[in-house]
Amino acid sequence: MGIIVKQSVKGTIYIYLGVLLGFVTTAILFPHIYSKAEIGLLKIIVTYSTMIAQFGTLGINGATIRLFPFFRTADKKHHGFLPFALSIGMIGFLISAILLLLFKPLIMEMSLEKSTLLVGYINWLIVLVFFQLFFSILDIYYSALNNSVHGTWLREVFQRVLIILMIGLYYFDLLSFHQFVLSYIAAISVPTFYILYTLIREGQFNLHFDLKFLDKDLLRSVGAMSLFSILNGFSVIMIQNVDVIMINKMLGLEAAGVYAIVFFFGIAVSLPARSIYKIANVAAAEAWKNDDRKTLKDIYEKSCLTLFVIGSFLFLGIWLNIGNIMQIIGLDYLSGKWVIFFIGLGCLLDMATGANSSLMGTSKYYKVQSYLLLILVVVLVALNLVLIPLWGLTGAAISSAAALGLLNLMRFLFLWIKYDLQPYNLRFVYVILIGVVSFAISYAIPVKFHFILDILIRSTVFSLLFLLPVYFFRISDDLNKTADHFLKMLKIIR
Repeated sequence: MGIIVKQSVKGTIYIYLGVLLGFVTTAILFPHIYSKAEIGLLKIIVTYSTMIAQFGTLGINGATIRLFPFFRTADKKHHGFLPFALSIGMIGFLISAILLLLFKPLIMEMSLEKSTLLVGYINWLIVLVFFQLFFSILDIYYSALNNSVHGTWLREVFQRVLIILMIGLYYFDLLSFHQFVLSYIAAISVPTFYILYTLIREGQFNLHFDLKFLDKDLLRSVGAMSLFSILNGFSVIMIQNVDVIMINKMLGLEAAGVYAIVFFFGIAVSLPARSIYKIANVAAAEAWKNDDRKTLKDIYEKSCLTLFVIGSFLFLGIWLNIGNIMQIIGLDYLSGKWVIFFIGLGCLLDMATGANSSLMGTSKYYKVQSYLLLILVVVLVALNLVLIPLWGLTGAAISSAAALGLLNLMRFLFLWIKYDLQPYNLRFVYVILIGVVSFAISYAIPVKFHFILDILIRSTVFSLLFLLPVYFFRISDDLNKTADHFLKMLKIIR
């Protein structure tokens, strides 16, 4: 767990920087510079490219997480795993590009009625798919080398800074909207070159194949793992993005634009978990390889408690300021208010179950997780078909929250029944009590000044009421160690 704590601290710092930059982009710049349809276009092309790129990896990312410990060597060549993974990725990209071109007329036909702006950018999806696909392969490979934070920095900070610069150029009429979209695609693509350069610089980029090492048993394991990783990864991406696709189809690009803006505030609850999940995948794979049940139990229990504390703090803090948030992004987006609540609630449920996905996905029962995710995709699509016509954007958010809750309930039950892993204790009750009391007191503050002042006062009171009891009662040892580390840096404690 020490590796997880060390890297997750650094990764969390990058993620919070990313949240700040994302807030500037999503809450301030996008709603006041671009139309809802233009925002919807940016969201939908990223959504489509992410889904296609996930399929294009042909499951090699999942195989990397699960099987790389068997390839690892001290000479940094790792039995030619990187060229093997890149070759699989290239095959997957070619298949994806061909399928995208074949289905291009269908996508255009579906978009003509309510999403005409999308039609002119379908070809650029191929470019975005290429860079998204190979970034994910290189990022997972780098994470397997016990460096999960570099990719986080590239995606959460570096990429967002580039996008803000492009927005500035557009705002000052130095770019047309078409040129901005191409620049936006370029900003998402640049991190691929950066992580490639980093691997080369550190001597971790080697294209020497070791075909002798790839015996039939190992290839069979890679194939089986990759097959179910395709299902696994594609299902996860579907669960995360199918709401946007269905909103675009059923309600139009403007509605997708509104959803994209408010969705950011809901998903912000779960952003700190990303750095923990990435390194937990690597640590869990090593633990399963060594049959180290104590480490697995430690990963599960500590990740659940730590993420529940962080998730509760963020979810309650966001909902405490919901009125102020709506003023910041504009009343035109008021229809998305409850999207923030339900997406945030779904993310909180996901965080409360910790690294259960890492434990299941790297175990010998990884296939079970794939089956569960496939079931959830069907459930989510069915819920969206029913709830979007009834409640619009809120219906899509309720569907996502329900799907995440059901998925994590099934993961929890599986790990409990199969491995007797049950991470919950009285500390979770303490967190709930601290959260409820802190929220109630902060909500009751009768601040009637400017909304910025209201945010500062209300959030400061809530933070003190929530964080001080968590720290002094030592609810989470990992969070206390992290807090002590920063307090020592600031020379507040020795």
